[in-house]
Amino acid sequence: MASVNLKPVSEQVIVITGASSGIGLATARLAASKGAKVVLAARNAESIRQIEQEIQSSGGEALAVVADVAKQEDVERIAQEAIQRFGGFDTWFNNAGVGIYGKAEQTSIDDAKHMFDTNFWGEVYGSLTALKTLKSRGGALINMGSLESDRALPLNSMYAASKHAVLAFTDALRMEVEKEGAPVSITLIKPAGINTPFPENARNFMDEEPALPPPVYDPQVVARAVVYVAAHPERDIIIGGGGKFISSAAKHAPRLTDRMMEWTMFDQQKKGRSAKRERSDGLWNASPNGARERGSHEGHVMKSSLYTQAALHPMITGLILGAAGAALVGTIGLAASDALGT
Repeated sequence: MASVNLKPVSEQVIVITGASSGIGLATARLAASKGAKVVLAARNAESIRQIEQEIQSSGGEALAVVADVAKQEDVERIAQEAIQRFGGFDTWFNNAGVGIYGKAEQTSIDDAKHMFDTNFWGEVYGSLTALKTLKSRGGALINMGSLESDRALPLNSMYAASKHAVLAFTDALRMEVEKEGAPVSITLIKPAGINTPFPENARNFMDEEPALPPPVYDPQVVARAVVYVAAHPERDIIIGGGGKFISSAAKHAPRLTDRMMEWTMFDQQKKGRSAKRERSDGLWNASPNGARERGSHEGHVMKSSLYTQAALHPMITGLILGAAGAALVGTIGLAASDALGT
């Protein structure tokens, strides 16, 4: 197996899909501030050209590529333009994604298929395209999963299915690349709720406007993790202690987790306001909410995650996880007692 030696971020060219808003935009700005050259790919031409100009005005180097990751030829063009402009790339971040809210029986199958074209096939196209370059020069492939790669939430059935598929694809691809001895790090990022325009950009079949269940984290928490793994090989990273709690609970107490989610997640994913009749979203066309890192979450937003910091710095991970494990056991025990009426 070949060793993977990643360049410092300041020496890298980093390709980011879905770079016009949210996590992609936060990552592009952070990477550029650290000296990386960034390739910004998204459907929203106006937004990514605005961001390209912003980075260049701050002394950075950026290239905007208008592309739809649901189209394989567009993804291949992103790589071609990165090679033409910068001579190649060192990290490829498959970040572009869209969402659907609503019960499975309410959801349009055509919409769900198109969401898979972006969320799953877009990451497949990006991964296979990136490996053509990364295998020969080394580097990092980073795929965007979700907490829902590990545990589906109600009202998110189709979105969760797409992120389960990304998890399976990424795990299998990682083993194949390692067995081949290619000098490529493959990481899956699994965020919990992040305060981006995701709910506003999602297609909505509910009778109320969608919302993010707490705890909700700032997109910079994800951006810092992505920039870290671009230079430090990691298998996967969960963003947020809340996400780690749900992932662990689902593994160790799946039926109890079902019940907990039935009690909480139907209400927590709704804003309490009637759904807008005329509602633009980013499923089939470019989102109208471009050039925005943050969404309109009305509750508390956490600016950091002690769990994620620990996961990225192994010296303190053991202590943090030990405390988190004890808390998890206690919380599950209390929930079980409550469920049994004791």
